[in-house]
Amino acid sequence: MKVAVVGVTGLVGTVMCRVLEERNFPVSEFIPVASERSVGKKVIFQGKEHTIIGMETAIAARPDVAIFSAGGSTSKTWAPKFAEVGTVVIDNSSAWRMDPEKKLIVPEVNADALTPEDKIIANPNCSTIQMVVALTGMHKKYGIRRLVISTYQSFTGTGVKAVHQYESERDGKELDATEMAYHYPIFENCLPHCDIFLDNDYTKEEMKLVHETRKILGDDKIGITATAVRVPVHGGHSEAVNVELRQAFEIGDIRQLLAETPGVVIEDDLENNRYPMPRFAKNKDEVFVGRIRRDDSIENGLNLWIVADNLRKGAATNAVQIAEYMMENQLLPTPVSAEA
Repeated sequence: MKVAVVGVTGLVGTVMCRVLEERNFPVSEFIPVASERSVGKKVIFQGKEHTIIGMETAIAARPDVAIFSAGGSTSKTWAPKFAEVGTVVIDNSSAWRMDPEKKLIVPEVNADALTPEDKIIANPNCSTIQMVVALTGMHKKYGIRRLVISTYQSFTGTGVKAVHQYESERDGKELDATEMAYHYPIFENCLPHCDIFLDNDYTKEEMKLVHETRKILGDDKIGITATAVRVPVHGGHSEAVNVELRQAFEIGDIRQLLAETPGVVIEDDLENNRYPMPRFAKNKDEVFVGRIRRDDSIENGLNLWIVADNLRKGAATNAVQIAEYMMENQLLPTPVSAEA
């Protein structure tokens, strides 16, 4: 298939290319797309050199699939133009996530909602993706009443500028204000400030966890509150999730549900000090779950520790899995021909 990666030079775009290669996605023509300042530069994909092109040229090429990771405003402007020529757009920004006309998809959870008519598909927020993968089985069986979420999110989720800030601080290099992704140092620090603050005193990242989780699980009645924290970890998001279920459960059944959930790996061997950590989840596509234990302070409560690579399952891998599902289920429409 003809596959475009929009935002190919960015942190997530680079990982998207790697994931496409690793998963042997059937790319007959690779179309690297970026902003005007990158047009003409070269990228390597599947061992071959490719020249980066701009949006208009990419649209004229009529790709079968365009995977976007270029920011919300770019997606709002350009995704509909790709869709008009028959391209299926899988967008990693927040632009379309809460649009009632667009599907918000985590393949292990709700890929069956996809149809051939879906031309713009939203990829959820990284922290939401890994959490709903772990929660989907227990929500179907017991129903989730309430979630209390605390995240420990890698600075890589902020992008290249944050990586530069962290590495400069680590190496003792001075930075001016324009070079900093955050208001404060991130090296040897924790910032309870992911994205911008909203009128309700929560951050945009925290509210993404609220709204996206309800949409993906298809249940607006779930009570959700979150605190999102940026931590000095070079890749990988961790989450402490307190779950209150609507029905009584046995902890052994929860473990069994998690073991049967596609994409989940249980790491919960306390005798041998085995539990999920971002250090060991890095460059992997699975969601790792551990510290599975009952919360005796509330009825039907439990605690989970959930870890995943935010650039892979939290972004690139999930987007590629959406494309794989649509291809395998013959949901990709035929693009408009160049002569049309």
